[in-house]
Amino acid sequence: MPSKNSHQQIKQWGLLIGPPGKWVSLDLASVWRYRDLIWLFFKRDFIAFYKQSVLGPLWYLIQPTVTSIIYFFIFSRIANISTAGLPAILFYMSGIVLWTFFSNNLINNAEVFSKNAAVFGKVYFPRLVIPISVVLSGTVAFAIQFSLLMVVTLGLLIFGTNLTFSPLGILTIPVLILYVSCLGIGIGLIVSALTVRYRDLAHAVGFMAQLWMFASPVVYPLSQVPGAYRKIFYFNPMAAPIESLRAWLFGTPPVEFSMWVSNLAITSVVLFVGLILFSRAQLTAMDTV
Repeated sequence: MPSKNSHQQIKQWGLLIGPPGKWVSLDLASVWRYRDLIWLFFKRDFIAFYKQSVLGPLWYLIQPTVTSIIYFFIFSRIANISTAGLPAILFYMSGIVLWTFFSNNLINNAEVFSKNAAVFGKVYFPRLVIPISVVLSGTVAFAIQFSLLMVVTLGLLIFGTNLTFSPLGILTIPVLILYVSCLGIGIGLIVSALTVRYRDLAHAVGFMAQLWMFASPVVYPLSQVPGAYRKIFYFNPMAAPIESLRAWLFGTPPVEFSMWVSNLAITSVVLFVGLILFSRAQLTAMDTV
């Protein structure tokens, strides 16, 4: 039978592994120490998603191509919506590529706790590891789709299409990736924290993302929006990056600086709130998921 001293030693040596704080537990140093785990989760998500598919990673190319063709016929040929002087297929594909990157980060981070409950319930590690691995997977998909966009651009230039292209604009793409990643993570963490209590919210994320896309300049340029309604896009944090992608690469009208300031402020607040809610939710998430 264990002695009293042995019980005291167990209590003395015992170590409770968990989040370091009650309010906000953003131990970024721990996240860096778990970078190998980030890589493992990234490979798991990337491989598992296409493991049993016929075309595999080709879906990354099929999705923006087919979507751009559909938008071309619906919005350019039927609705006759302007594309700011760009070839219609290039206009739609540029918006789709960046929007897909954002929506995937948002949707895949919206159910972090429920999708990873089996892992979270067995061992502790910094929970931010999962959202970061999701962003890495999304970045690879974005790189493939952006390469397709560049191939289409090169093809249009070779065939003599009247198109302005600035190769230096490619250097600004990492800035857009960082911005959109922060926005997608921030909103995704907010939703994931809320779905711990309100499970049906996860089902509305995809629907809301689809509505948000049509409220963003994906299939129409901001120049076509009446001046009285243009101020609304100051509160849409995806308006400035989508328009800037086209402006920096293809010379479309630049985005107003005040719109970027507004979008950056909203994204910063969203990311901060998301990190706080996520940090608090992880303390009790496994008790309710």
